Amino acid sequence: MRPVVNVIGTAALLLSTAVSAAEQMDSDNPTCPKHLNWSTYREMKFTLDTSSGKRILKAEGMIDDMVGARLQDALKQNAPIDEIWIRSPGGNARAGNEAGKIVRAAGIPTRIPAGWACFSACNFVFMGGPIRYVDDGGYFVVHMFTHLGDKEAVRQEINQGADQAIDLIGDVEQDSALLASEDNDFLIRMGVSRKLLTDVMYRQKAIAQADDKSTRRCLTPEETVKYNVANAH
Repeated sequence: MRPVVNVIGTAALLLSTAVSAAEQMDSDNPTCPKHLNWSTYREMKFTLDTSSGKRILKAEGMIDDMVGARLQDALKQNAPIDEIWIRSPGGNARAGNEAGKIVRAAGIPTRIPAGWACFSACNFVFMGGPIRYVDDGGYFVVHMFTHLGDKEAVRQEINQGADQAIDLIGDVEQDSALLASEDNDFLIRMGVSRKLLTDVMYRQKAIAQADDKSTRRCLTPEETVKYNVANAH
């Protein structure tokens, strides 16, 4: 009877492990863990780490308006740099694009290490690397960009009347179209499949809705290869 007990015990352990793993996923965004490690710095910080024997520039925190200038300074002050490791909750979309172009001009590989997450505008900084690694347990997290982050400001604008609402909608539509075109151009230049936009990014909800609260998508390892987000291992 002992082998039966062992089998039952093993099955219970596996079930417990599976339940525990499921509990750690985000119920609103089921492709992603509940807690993503993307740094809480309000402005992206750049620090040199040589503990591994390589010269690693760590890029951590929000993609703010001045990230490009600080990145250029960090590249000059810490040259040569072997890799850029990045984790960020995103931020200014256009600043992310510009920072990605700076990374590409410098020709430095980028990496999302295990346990780190790169979301939203961070995607474009990461894709600037000519060689790109997404380690096992690292997360490349996408969503649909939105210009309506300050919902209260939008409500106030709409409450002022129909003309103001129409003007706001027109401005949002125009800038969204421009940014979508810029994103498309960026992916072409970086050698990433444009289907990343049409198949994944632009299919996410920009704002959580009552029937679908998912606003982010974590790419699987297979998808990072499929769309050429990761081009090295």
